[in-house]
Amino acid sequence: MAQNLEDLQLRIERTEHVKRIITQIQAANNLDHIILDLHKDILSLFDAEDVTLFVFDPEKKEIFSKVPSLDTVEEVRTPITEQSLPGFCAKYLRPVNIVDAYNAAELKTIHPSLLHDNAYDKRTGFKTKQVLTYPIVADNKYLMGVLQLLNKKNGTRFTRKDEEAVAEIAKAIGTAFFNLRKAVKKNPTKFDLLLSSNRITQNDLDNALAESRKPNGDLESILIERYKVPKIDIGKSLAQFYKCPYIEYSERTLVDIELLKNLNVDYLKKNHWMPLKRDRASVEILTDDPGNLDRVQDIKRTFPGLNIRFAVSLRRDIAQFLGSSTGTGDAGGRKLDENVSDILGELVTEAQAEATEEAAGSGLDENDSAIVRLANQIIADAYRQNASDIHIEPYGEKRETLVRFRVDGDCFEYMKIPQSYRRAIVSRLKIMASLDIAERRKPQDGKIKFKLSESREIELRVATLPTAGYNEDVVMRILAASEPLPLDKMGFSDRNLKELKAISEKPYGIILCVGPTGSGKTTTLHSVLGNINTPDIKIWTAEDPVEITQYGLRQVQVQPKIGFTFAAAMRAFLRADPDVIMVGEMRDKETADTGIEASLTGHLVLSTLHTNSAVETVTRLLDMGCDPFSFADAMLGVLAQRLARRICKDCKEQYVGTPEEYADLRAAYGEEYWDKLGIKQDATFRLSRGKGCETCNRSGFKGRVALHELLLGSDQMKRMVQQKARTEDMLKAALAEGMTTLVQDGIQKVLQGLTTHKEVKAVAIK
Repeated sequence: MAQNLEDLQLRIERTEHVKRIITQIQAANNLDHIILDLHKDILSLFDAEDVTLFVFDPEKKEIFSKVPSLDTVEEVRTPITEQSLPGFCAKYLRPVNIVDAYNAAELKTIHPSLLHDNAYDKRTGFKTKQVLTYPIVADNKYLMGVLQLLNKKNGTRFTRKDEEAVAEIAKAIGTAFFNLRKAVKKNPTKFDLLLSSNRITQNDLDNALAESRKPNGDLESILIERYKVPKIDIGKSLAQFYKCPYIEYSERTLVDIELLKNLNVDYLKKNHWMPLKRDRASVEILTDDPGNLDRVQDIKRTFPGLNIRFAVSLRRDIAQFLGSSTGTGDAGGRKLDENVSDILGELVTEAQAEATEEAAGSGLDENDSAIVRLANQIIADAYRQNASDIHIEPYGEKRETLVRFRVDGDCFEYMKIPQSYRRAIVSRLKIMASLDIAERRKPQDGKIKFKLSESREIELRVATLPTAGYNEDVVMRILAASEPLPLDKMGFSDRNLKELKAISEKPYGIILCVGPTGSGKTTTLHSVLGNINTPDIKIWTAEDPVEITQYGLRQVQVQPKIGFTFAAAMRAFLRADPDVIMVGEMRDKETADTGIEASLTGHLVLSTLHTNSAVETVTRLLDMGCDPFSFADAMLGVLAQRLARRICKDCKEQYVGTPEEYADLRAAYGEEYWDKLGIKQDATFRLSRGKGCETCNRSGFKGRVALHELLLGSDQMKRMVQQKARTEDMLKAALAEGMTTLVQDGIQKVLQGLTTHKEVKAVAIK
């Protein structure tokens, strides 16, 4: 009788224990609570050593569990296959109750392919023995997960009562999971994408939300600074929720400052919105909450009759946009005593004052402090952003003057200057270049020596051109002095590097580097000189201008205006005991003849030429009137070069190329040469692309990679030059000797993941 009472008491306690667990499950408001907080209660109920709750991930078709590890929670994923006990349970929705997980015979009685995944045992030193797994199902059909109990403490199999209890708990968990997922679907939040991509846990998000309710609390800043959530991921989540584009602060993004003239900046900052740009019938508004109805009404009243297009941004980015556009804050987080936005704000204020006085354009001239500071800051910012060229483009009295930078070969808008000051900024730059500011009818060119700091000075080549409407454009190329790069770092293929080093070490002959302006010809020649620059060799260079300097070279800047041309410099060099001569450019027959003559009299001559390909260079020189026999004797090699945009290293990703991309690359490379590469169209055919990140300003490209085509002066090639052979015949002969064309070299760099085929096509033609 006493035994029966004791058994009854145990059954009642067990039933109450199960009910208590089920009540806690039903009260849980997130999955982490169910997974982690019921751990001890479930272990004590089943007298087990360990319990794991696996959750079904419908997107990846996997189950996963969360395991506490020191001060973090580790996520472990398991495939739904017979390769593990919980995977088998999820696949077949069948419970598994075994005595020894390592007993293969016992496992085969359940399923012939069933295995025990011992990875957890190996990692932790835990020894799995008894296992009870039970499927978690909702509504009798939807898989929600798997509940797994390990190791009965008394060493026996889990009992029938254990199976009944775990079935009740699994049913409660299934219902709870199902309801939680429905609730998430019914009430989407701004940060669903962060949760679903595991950028942040629900618990951390709840804590951040609570903290943001304090005075001056900014949720996005808390997520970025405290929980290390990348800003771009927050932006993507907001864009998905509000169904509009996300715009991040960038110095390159232009704000239409005309839209801000009649608006109170303090009001905009307080309410976290601002107009970005407009066209004929609509205006684009940047705001942190496009769903705020009161704010939407305010915006519509501010811009009556216009369609409103919304873009979402973070509060900190809106503040930066406002600061950089009005000169009331720092741009891009840069705490500078002087920045271009401050000066621009000053000019806008001046423009408004002058408009009031009906004296627009008469208040500031090229010597005014604001204009001087603006010109200096444009140059400094261009240098800071690694720009190669600065373009000042006035559009007359009705439109603002546009300033554009060229970075990595591509132009982008940097800023706009009020139209009233188009002549003042142009005149200021002409004064800096020592040009005639009164002459606006014909082109002029000059140079600016610009001091960035006490120890840093750069040179700019300046060209002015008269444009329509009595305007004058200014284009400035930044000639930043630098050290030469080693040849090994120039991106040459193995064949090209080996052959270029070999011909550069010859005692005499001529080496030409050809390509359009800005393709890195001078940089390459200086690298070649760096390879042979030793104390026993005397090297003279004639350049316009001297841009790259290196110790051991005697460098001369030519002055065509006073008759000191490249040809004159070369004739002078021949009287100055040279071993090697580098000429900046062979612009005419005189320079070419002098160079060929110098190479035939025992000197190594290096020069550049503006031609499209290595083979065409030979034809060009012969067309200029150079003697084919002399040039054939002198020719060591012709290197054609281009610069293509390089995929950003910080956001580069690989992907399997499509059949169309494979066909395009094969056709461009030349089918007979492509087949020799042995590249197949399967999963191993991988290409690269840039996703876009802060480093590359979301473009996916950062820096440039050189493409090369090296034509060697072999005996056969020399004979063809003497015979004035056709360009096509010389090209076929060169390819047969192992030359790769610019396009082929570019495609090899596409396959190496350095650039894309589109970029190669943009700079090189077949």
